[in-house]
Amino acid sequence: MEKTTAKSSPAAEEFRLTSIMVPLLAIIAGVFMVILDSTAMNVALTKLAADFNTGLPTLQWTVTAYLLAQAAVIPLAGWLSDRYGAKTIFLTSVCLFTIGSVLCATPNKAEWLIVFRVLQGLGGGFVLPVAMAYVFRLSPPHKVGAVMGMMGVPILFAPAIGPTLSGWLVEYHSWRWIFLLNIPIGIICLLIGIKYLPKVTRNSVAGMDWIGMILGPLAFASLSYGVSEGAHSWTSDKTLTGLIVGGIALVAFIIVELKVRTPLLELRVFRSIDFSLGILVQWVGQFALYGAIFLMPQFLQQARGYGAFDTGLILIPQALASGLMMPLSGFLFDKIGVRWLVVAGLSLVSGAIYQYSLVDATTVGSDLILPLIMAGMGMGLMMMPLNTHLMSKAPRNLVSRVTALTNGLQMVINSLAVASLVTILTSKIKHNVSDLAVSTADGAAVDPKLMLEASINGYAGTFHIMIFIALFGAVLGLVLRRGSQQAVEAAASPGDKAQAGIMHG
Repeated sequence: MEKTTAKSSPAAEEFRLTSIMVPLLAIIAGVFMVILDSTAMNVALTKLAADFNTGLPTLQWTVTAYLLAQAAVIPLAGWLSDRYGAKTIFLTSVCLFTIGSVLCATPNKAEWLIVFRVLQGLGGGFVLPVAMAYVFRLSPPHKVGAVMGMMGVPILFAPAIGPTLSGWLVEYHSWRWIFLLNIPIGIICLLIGIKYLPKVTRNSVAGMDWIGMILGPLAFASLSYGVSEGAHSWTSDKTLTGLIVGGIALVAFIIVELKVRTPLLELRVFRSIDFSLGILVQWVGQFALYGAIFLMPQFLQQARGYGAFDTGLILIPQALASGLMMPLSGFLFDKIGVRWLVVAGLSLVSGAIYQYSLVDATTVGSDLILPLIMAGMGMGLMMMPLNTHLMSKAPRNLVSRVTALTNGLQMVINSLAVASLVTILTSKIKHNVSDLAVSTADGAAVDPKLMLEASINGYAGTFHIMIFIALFGAVLGLVLRRGSQQAVEAAASPGDKAQAGIMHG
């Protein structure tokens, strides 16, 4: 008698992969519009200041409030998904974000725009962690890398294209279109999602971790705020208050989470050496990646005098390279695992940053095409495989908690990257200006051309430091174990492998 095998036929495998393509479109649309709005507003602040007759410090809260609202709700995403279902939470958050976008397009006062941006952030904060866990659990174990790679396209493409699109809208139309564009995307996402997103079996949860529900959002929001304020001054009252409150809340949160029966965030996954090493590599890599994404546009606008729209056009090769590399990195993850993708990705980023460090007063957009492509390829190679690797190190019933944990920590790391690099850049520029002042005649003002040279040299010096950060991440990547299809299958229960917990609704 012939034995039956658990392995699916090629036709069955193809069907299982194509069957989630339509639901994946809904998830990608939701993720794209949320991440797009994280970067698009920066370009519009000057125009908003003129329209609202308000200073930039007030309008900066349209960006800060959005990010803090996201950071506050991310810790809740995993528990709510387990309690009420990923489909319900994802669609509810997209609906809330879309309503917030409608409201953000209407105000004539800065205060109301800030309030509506908070509403947007509350909805948007759930989208990415829930979406990542959703896609991971829906993907066939043997194709999880390829599917996660497709989902990763908007994660890197949106922040790259956001300033370009926003600059064009602000310059030639109205800043309100930044929010109005979200309405059709949100509606399409909801219509596809309601009909085609499958329902994933909920995990049983004993009860709400009320103390964690208070401490978690307080810790992540306060730390993100304190670190972001560090970009202005590490000794200011705002910075110290955010760091102290966030630090105390974080310590208390960790103690509570390790004791309760059903924690808000599953911190016990840090007992896995593979997970702990993986998240350390992710932090270092994220610092280098986000730092490169943040610093180059600043150089182009402040040191070279490009406008926001032109800066966005110059950066398009990076966005295209990362978008094209994402699906390939997912395919390779399924074949060879995460280690060499991280090493190759951060090596490419290191090479790109080295070329950034050679900038001078004659640097133009065409000089940056090759390093921008290298940076985009590096980001595309390592970002989603590393996220998939981290999720594969946790049991599938804890994936939603892991994505909430990693996304929350990434927001803090992103803020830390910006604040640290701004501090380093400012220090180097001041040092260069001091040297120039000493070299000039007594009482004479420093020549504007020399000031520009000091600024450019400051950027070059900051890029030099980033080279070593990226290389350190590449070396750390060598300690990662394979963690590809075999690890994903090992993390899945037999019911997961058969996708028995999925009911198309």
